[in-house]
Amino acid sequence: MSAASAPSAELVLHPRNLTGESPVWHPGEQALYWVDIPAGTLHRWRAGDGQHTSWRAGQRLACIARRADGGWLGAMEDGVYRLSPQADQRLGMTPLAGVAHARPGMRFNDGRCDRQGRFWVGSMLDDGGPAAPVGALYRLSVQDGAPRLDCIDQGMLTPNGLAFSPDGRTLYLSDSHPDRQRVWAFDYDPDDGVPGGRRVFIEKLPGGRPDGAAIDAEGCYWICGNDAGLVHRYTPDGRLDRSLSVPVAKPSMCAFGGRDLDTLFVTSIRPAGAGPLALDGALFALRPGVRGIEEPVFAN
Repeated sequence: MSAASAPSAELVLHPRNLTGESPVWHPGEQALYWVDIPAGTLHRWRAGDGQHTSWRAGQRLACIARRADGGWLGAMEDGVYRLSPQADQRLGMTPLAGVAHARPGMRFNDGRCDRQGRFWVGSMLDDGGPAAPVGALYRLSVQDGAPRLDCIDQGMLTPNGLAFSPDGRTLYLSDSHPDRQRVWAFDYDPDDGVPGGRRVFIEKLPGGRPDGAAIDAEGCYWICGNDAGLVHRYTPDGRLDRSLSVPVAKPSMCAFGGRDLDTLFVTSIRPAGAGPLALDGALFALRPGVRGIEEPVFAN
């Protein structure tokens, strides 16, 4: 299916996010949560009544995951926190695990849970311009009742596009920096939580840089083509299946949601200088004709 023949993207909400990222569907609330990284804000949109609520944290908030106890996990500048939305629109933050970045000026970026409830997250220089391979991939798990953050891989520029196959045995990871623009697949041991057998899955997208991603129920990998206004679908063997368009240049991450998990929500980035009527920074919905998988929760 080409972008031209695909269903049109629907505008869900226009909060003018500077960097909208990490959409996560909450099936119990029938609501989509996501973040605006530089604003340090957690957002929620409820499908039933369209209500939009946001909560502000004390530092940049990169990505989120649901917790098994009903709360939220957030990866920020200096570590991973338990997040508690408050009535006064503040976001309560309880530290779970700190991080010793390779150098100053770094923060966490894209992250999500594997099928067993371990939280995976990448780190990057906040100024993404320099091609400094100081980014790393971390795994947060609970051992002997306490959270533990382990560095699993290093040497990345802008780690992104984390996703896990439906059976949990393949880990996908992209590097969205202009000097890399590549997606890898790893064999993944679901028992030990260790990736291996790294191989190139996508050498370069047909449009845009690889950004955030999602997996559908058929095991296909959806990846946002940042700078090209496209969301691409790849089959498990690495074949491009289709490209769907959104009316902004910088789609950032996608996630399946809706009552039947058949809606693909797409966050976006609002670049400096965007006009007052520009849709950059909005949240969109696509109807791709396939269903997603419920996102795993952190096994706290």
